[in-house]
Amino acid sequence: MNRGVRFILCSVIAAAAGCKPMGPDYSRPTTQTPEVFRGQAAPQQVSIAQTGWWEIYKDPALAGLIREGFANNFDSRIAVARVEQARQLSMQARSQYYPSVGYQGGTNYGKNDFVGNPVDNSGSESWTGYGVIAVNWELDVWGRIRRLNEAALARYLATEEARNAIQVSLLAEIATAYFELLELDLEKQIAIRTAKSFSDSLHLFSQRLAGGAASKLETSRAAASLASVTARIPDLERVISLKENELCVLIGRIPGPIERTAVLGDQWTPPEVPAGIPSQLLERRPDIRSAEQQLRAANAEIGVAEADYFPKIGLTTYLGAVSSDLVQASGGGSWAWALGANLTGPIFSGGKLDAQLAARKAAWDEARLNYQKTALIALREVSDSLIDREKLAQVRTEQEKSVSAHSESVDVATKRYAAGKASYFEVLDAQQELYPAENTLAQVRLSQLLAVVKLYKALGGGWDIPDPVIHPPKAEVATRPGPVQDPETPAGK
Repeated sequence: MNRGVRFILCSVIAAAAGCKPMGPDYSRPTTQTPEVFRGQAAPQQVSIAQTGWWEIYKDPALAGLIREGFANNFDSRIAVARVEQARQLSMQARSQYYPSVGYQGGTNYGKNDFVGNPVDNSGSESWTGYGVIAVNWELDVWGRIRRLNEAALARYLATEEARNAIQVSLLAEIATAYFELLELDLEKQIAIRTAKSFSDSLHLFSQRLAGGAASKLETSRAAASLASVTARIPDLERVISLKENELCVLIGRIPGPIERTAVLGDQWTPPEVPAGIPSQLLERRPDIRSAEQQLRAANAEIGVAEADYFPKIGLTTYLGAVSSDLVQASGGGSWAWALGANLTGPIFSGGKLDAQLAARKAAWDEARLNYQKTALIALREVSDSLIDREKLAQVRTEQEKSVSAHSESVDVATKRYAAGKASYFEVLDAQQELYPAENTLAQVRLSQLLAVVKLYKALGGGWDIPDPVIHPPKAEVATRPGPVQDPETPAGK
């Protein structure tokens, strides 16, 4: 290759490497965030989302279920497979930075023939053949390949964030199902205790009926109340079994019983749940981060569409041997090589390129709106959870007073009836009012626990905090804020 050819080739490559890629560079769209969440008294630099989930839910049984779910849940494993697919697609896009090298060869025996093609070789019969190594390389003058790589990398990162979002949702679903199971256990205990209370009343009424001091109406009312509560027990057992099956599917286990030793009333709830500052939400929540990567990909594809207006410049070369007689293939005259360039570009496409660019811009607008919508929904979810937790604490305080008063009412009514100072109506009414009050308190306790679960999920907690058992802490956790650069992109691209 002479010096002129080398100079031209080097100049073209340098020009290609130095050109700014077509299309707009990515910048995060403006998203309004308040200084504090609604339901938050003052800005808090620390967020509960920075706490490990095993510290939020201080229950060994629940922690074991969450770890099992992370390892076996099918949605989580499907998400991992999707991430791997996106990673390989990103690697395919990255391969366009480099020349493609291939080989080709063939041989044939015939008369006036060269490897299956008719040629005039003076009527001789011989073996003919060729073998070459070819190189093709598209020069990325307009940045089309760089934008394709940027889009592919963003989609890969979006699938990673989607996997993280699935992990956050899985954590919340397992905790929710577990606490709902404990609440059903408590309702069953309340039903059993209430059934015993009605049974004691029925026994008392029956004794007074046998002594002639009461009527059949008293025993009939007591028997009806007892049967009503007793019927609730097998129904609760049915719902408990269904909830256990639901939890088994979440953790990837064959449906069966769930071992648990805790009770709902003993569950620990953090005294404070700092939410952090709203701007942190954009950096932490996986679904917001995934939506931003989709927006980044849509932004890069605008550059791809703009680059399609310009010609594609490529370099081609091959080196090999071509011979009309294989016996002479080793001779110097059989060697073949070439170095060339090609240029292809549009002249008239009937509006196709304009439509492609308009479609990419519309896709970018859709991705931008989706990103802003996702951020707005996240702000609402955090605010809802904060308000729930604050108000439910007040509800629980008053409901506990109600249960205490109803319980005292049952004791007083029973003693008054035994002393002949009250009718059976007082006893039954007191017992019938205590039962729903206790169930309501159990549901309020559950709602308090679920408010913490929802807040932890809404803040995007748990996905980036390594489990000290199955995922030892790393030296640094990459959050990838701001523009993403591909570390494997060749220098100058």
